[in-house]
Amino acid sequence: MIIRNLDKIRKSDRNVRSNGWASARMLLKDDGMGFSFHVTTMFAGSELKMHYQNHLEAVFVLKGTGTIEDLDSGEIHRLEPGVMYALDKHDRHIVRPETDILTACAFNPPVTGKEVHDASGAYPAEADMASEPAREAAPAA
Repeated sequence: MIIRNLDKIRKSDRNVRSNGWASARMLLKDDGMGFSFHVTTMFAGSELKMHYQNHLEAVFVLKGTGTIEDLDSGEIHRLEPGVMYALDKHDRHIVRPETDILTACAFNPPVTGKEVHDASGAYPAEADMASEPAREAAPAA
């Protein structure tokens, strides 16, 4: 059984912060669950362009409001408590928080905790990370 405390995670190296977001990595690949689980805050006024080419992600909004834009279809959807979005097709998207948005997120495959967004907004595939040194987080969630 794994027990973790959000406040403790937020004070550890499992709390990754960048321009526009902060993510408490509650479960990572090394935990052996087959997915990673994050509590992420996206900050009001940010514009977070992302494209997870190597991961699928599901996001559940707990607090806050904003929008998510599907960059392929142009559709814009409202984000508010109780809304879930799943990036099931490696969707290119932009999240625009109007207020701070608190979310619970799951990634498949699980992240290791060392990933940072590249210029396209993606996390690298784990195989790509094996030879790369850890880098500071880039702006995006």
